[in-house]
Amino acid sequence: MKLSFLATDNEEAFEAVRILKDRYGNVKPEDADAIVVLGGDGFLLESLHKHADVNAPFYGINYGSIGFLLNTHKNKDDIIERIENAKRVELHPLVMTATDVMGESITALAYNEVSLLRESRQTAKLKISIDGKEQLSELVCDGVIVATPAGSTAYNLSAHGPIIPLKADVLALTPISAFRPRRWRGALLPTGSDILIENIESDKRPVAAVADFTELRDIKSVHVKMNRDISRTLLFDPDQSLEERIIREQFSV
Repeated sequence: MKLSFLATDNEEAFEAVRILKDRYGNVKPEDADAIVVLGGDGFLLESLHKHADVNAPFYGINYGSIGFLLNTHKNKDDIIERIENAKRVELHPLVMTATDVMGESITALAYNEVSLLRESRQTAKLKISIDGKEQLSELVCDGVIVATPAGSTAYNLSAHGPIIPLKADVLALTPISAFRPRRWRGALLPTGSDILIENIESDKRPVAAVADFTELRDIKSVHVKMNRDISRTLLFDPDQSLEERIIREQFSV
């Protein structure tokens, strides 16, 4: 099995990847049967984006902090065996098309979430439409998040959004510090939904849009939809499946 090793910028990960390369060899990601990522959740997501044209699955080993999307075993003697026995999880990204106040549109992918965030001391005023129908004429808030099931335990959870089981065919639409309507706690939407979020007062209440690592400023509107034609494969040890982690997270206190 041909492996490609990627390491985050810390001493422990660098030393581990040096040992692994000596033991198993190392090829370019595009030539690999599997890509082994040593780092945290952020570095794994960064690797998914950086190597978007690579078809090989990603096997992550946690050398970061949380490591929700990575495996915890660091035994260097059985990497190939663990990859061969791993459970596969397919992730489909959200496609964000953001249009700024100058009319320029930029498209970016997000495997965790798309978020709109106020840029100034003033709250944002947003309008939300689903599948072409206006659902919320004015949301006064610090921002709003559209999260995938895999991303629902990240920023979405911190904003008091719901944890979504991996096999659930829904997205979380979660407000950040909603001021009006104060009682609105968000919505669960089918993954096929066309979500349009518009900045009502873009001239005086600037808003930024973020898709995982891509941040855009002074946004007028954002269109979000999941693209099931694009997928990335993550590998998990059988005793550390992502599905089980997401279920277990719902009972954490």
